[in-house]
This record gives sequence, C-alpha cells and structure tokens, in this order.
Amino acid sequence: MASRGSSFFSGLFSFVLCVFLGMFSAEAAIKKYQFDIQVKNVSRLCHAKPIVTVNGGFPGPTIYVREGDRVLINVTNHAQYNMHGLKQYRNGWADGPAYITQCPIKTGSSYTYDFNVTGQRGTLWWHAHIHWLRATVYGAIVIMPKPGTPFPFPQPNREEVLLLGEWWHSDVEALVKQGNKMGLPPNMSDAHTINGKPGPLFPCSEKHTFAMEVESGKTYLLRIINAALNDELFFAIAGHNMTVVEVDAVYTKPFTTQAILIAPGQTTNVVVQANQAPGRYFMATRSFMDVPIPVDNKTATAILQYKGVPNSVLPSLPQLPAPNDTDFSLSYAGNLKSLNTPLFPAKVPQNVDRKLFYTIGLGKDSCPTCLNGTKLLASLNNISFVMPETALLQAHYFNLKGVFKTDFPDKPPKPFNYTGAPLTANLGTSHGTRLSKIAFNSTVELVLQDTNLLTVESHPFHLHGYNFFVVGTGIGNFDPAKDPAKFNLVDPVERNTVGVPTGGWTAIRFRADNPGVWFMHCHLELHTGWGLKMAFVVEDGPGPDQSVLPPPKDLPQC
Repeated sequence: MASRGSSFFSGLFSFVLCVFLGMFSAEAAIKKYQFDIQVKNVSRLCHAKPIVTVNGGFPGPTIYVREGDRVLINVTNHAQYNMHGLKQYRNGWADGPAYITQCPIKTGSSYTYDFNVTGQRGTLWWHAHIHWLRATVYGAIVIMPKPGTPFPFPQPNREEVLLLGEWWHSDVEALVKQGNKMGLPPNMSDAHTINGKPGPLFPCSEKHTFAMEVESGKTYLLRIINAALNDELFFAIAGHNMTVVEVDAVYTKPFTTQAILIAPGQTTNVVVQANQAPGRYFMATRSFMDVPIPVDNKTATAILQYKGVPNSVLPSLPQLPAPNDTDFSLSYAGNLKSLNTPLFPAKVPQNVDRKLFYTIGLGKDSCPTCLNGTKLLASLNNISFVMPETALLQAHYFNLKGVFKTDFPDKPPKPFNYTGAPLTANLGTSHGTRLSKIAFNSTVELVLQDTNLLTVESHPFHLHGYNFFVVGTGIGNFDPAKDPAKFNLVDPVERNTVGVPTGGWTAIRFRADNPGVWFMHCHLELHTGWGLKMAFVVEDGPGPDQSVLPPPKDLPQC
C-alpha cells in the first residue's frame, strides 16, 4: 500500500456526529469505545487489496448511545493516517477534521474523543476526515432518545443501519495522487456498496450481498447513511413504499415516497412496512447526476427477505428514478419539512444579523507538469481554500499569528450572470486560508449559489458544529429582491448537509451560538480536495459557558 505519510488519522474522526456537547449530568451513562485503525486485506469484485479499517471491519463499528450519555472513543492509529461525526458544542477539539480542529493522529499514537450527547437523537455517522480515507473508514452513530421518550411515530418492531458507499479496485490514495499529478479527476468508483457489499449484480458478489429478514405485518426503521465520496444516490425497495421520518438526526413531518435521494454526508430514516406478498425484494441504490459528467452509474443491491422464503426465489428490482431526474430531486427536497411541534420546535431565525452570498465555482489553474498544462480547482467567492499546516482551532485558541486571515468576503468580488451560458474564462481565482468571522449568537443567512464556471453541478454542503434551516431553494440566479418573500420561515427542514441544486441556489439560516472554528465544505471529496471549502470563526460569547473549552491534554500536535 502506498505510504500515506505519518498523519493518517488526523481527522479520522470527523465526527459527523453533530452532537451538542452539553454539561455532563450525573445520571448519564459513560459509553467507551476503542477504535484501532489498521490495514487489512479485503476482497470485493474478484479483487483483494489492503484497505484502512477500524477494528478490522468495513464499514467500521456502529456507535450506539443514548441522548445524555458521555462518550469516550479512544482512537489508536496503527496505520499511517485521522476522524469526524457529532455537533460538538464549545468542543471543536472532538470534531475531527485534519488541520481544521486538530492535527493528525500520528502512527502509533492515540487520541480520545470525549463528548456528551445532548439535544440530539437519531442517525449520524463518523468518518475519516483526511485524504480520501473515508472510502473505507466510516460507520454509523445511532443516538437513541432518553429512556421513556418515544419516537414521534409508531414504534417499529426492529431497525437496521444501511450504509451506502463506494468501492474502487485500486488503492484510492494512489488514484487521487495520479489524478492530481495529471490535473484531472481520478477514476470513478468500480461499484457502489450497501453495508460494504455491492450485491449479486456484480461478479464474485453472491457472498458479498447484505440481506435483512423481515416478518409479514411488522414495521422496520431503516437508518440510511450516504457514505459515498462523490455520488448523490437514489435508494428504493422493490414493491415497498418508505415513510421518511428523520434526516440528519432531526425529525421531519412524515411523508411517503417510492424512492429517496441522499447526498454524501446526509442521513435519512425511513419506516417500511412488511406488507407485501412474502418473497425476496431488492433494495437498490444508484447515482443521481443531471449534467453530462461521468459518474459510477452501476446499481448496488441488498435483499429484503420475508421469513420462510427460500433463497432460490429471485428478487425483483425496484423502479429507481432516472439517473438525471431533476424533477424528482427538486420535489423530494420540497417534501422535507421540520416536525415543528411543541416537543420538537423549529427555531428558525426570523431576523438576520448577517447576510452572506457565496458562489460555487470550478476553474483551472496553470500546472506546467500536468497533462493539459492546467489542473482543476474549485472555489467559494472565487477563493480556493488552502489547508494550513497548523490546525485552525489551535491557531485561534492560542492566538497564533500568520496561520489564517479573517477576511473571507461576504459576497463574490464581481457579480456576473452566475448560471447563464457556460463560462470558461478564468476569473483569476485566488488561493488563501481565509476565514469568515461571525459574532457570537448572531443570526446568519447564507445563500449558496451554483455557477456555470466550466459547468453547473449539484453540490452537497456540510457545515460542522451546527444544524441549519433550509429556508429556500431555486433554479437559476438568486434574486435578493424577490426570492426571500418565498422563504419558508415556519417549518423548513433542519439538517447539517444540504444539496445546492444544479444551476440553482439554496438559502440556509442558523444562529451562531457555538464558539470555535467550524469547517464548511462540499461533501464531494473531489471538490473538497480542489479547494471547495472555507471555515467560520465564531467568536466567544460573554457568558462563562459561551467560550471554547480548553484543549484536551492528549490533543495531537502538528
């Protein structure tokens, strides 16, 4: 396996857990996990290769906790690599992205992620947050409600975690290096997977098929996570409808659908009733891409099997939306709404202190050693983010000079027709480690605008340390005079990762009540690597419990 350098595990734990770290209460349980990062030979699609795993598994272990628990995850890096997962309140030290909140965990070293789970319940996930390691280093986080607190929907008889992923025949890091060297995107994946398995439509995959047994008349909760690096995915079950009840660990108004769309970084909980003729039914996932960009369009499958039905019965395939079905994508997103009940209110900021407008652009940089003399880059407001060599949270906390500037612009340097005819002109994209400073407890509205620089494309954006409300979305250019009148400020969906539609815009609102340095990035690993990311510095508040907590003693050093 190609050497990854000694910082494998710096952000291994990008705890995509978005868990609020509240004060630890005496009644709460302490849950301890040991994560050993190790290289293991794994075989898929008639090929064996060494991959980075957690505790030897692919995907890694599921973390089961209850709201109110304190969680201690000791990560020991036996490989050569770093991790991320919950909304960490005042405790960015447990957030995980390499060089953002911590330095990588060096080979042979350990680091304990220590956090309390408060104010959140549902499905989240943890994954590596350095290089393309999350191709194999990821797993689920299941946060059960406090004892005696029911779900806001009928209690299912059983539940199952479904992790959707991607698989490459070759060493992923080597592919990325080769792509960067040539200035081109690396090869797309060779298969999608469900719980690490591609299913029987692929060669050598009969035994690499995930199956779940169901009983007629019973109800099942599926916790679905898109852990793919670069593909938005449709998911459906032959013959069965699904009722969406939660996204990104926030309950939603239930709605029934034949298929869901889930972007990298997102989670979706659905309720399924085993109410069809006993048989075997394929659960299937395939890419959504509504512009002519090559993606892995092969279908991964798992099996929903009624009890007592023999394995010789051939499963039927579900009708997935067409790979470029924009209409389904927009109507599905439009169906997602917050529950907004007295128990689960939607606290949408009604007034805004700070309005931000960020354009998403692709571009080219000169690269004399690359194939065409250029390499691809990506930018927000025409700035391609440069990763620092010292973690940003450490630089902020210890007031280290020269690591970053806080002059990230609130709007693009030059307005243009963002989604008009394709623009290939180089806008003179600048490179820098530039952050945006936000006052504590201020309300923020951020409009993310796709552009037709090189091409339009949908982008799933993830904000660490926060949930936000998706108050509006549209196709074309955002119109600040007309579009805000159509915003949903009553029950918009609340989440931590949102898709910006192809050639369109998305508006989000949040209250900046979590001090620290918080990474915002496109969850397509390809684009993040090209610079489609930035970070917010949220200032400390005046109160004793409104400032960044001191760093733990075992925090990795750069």
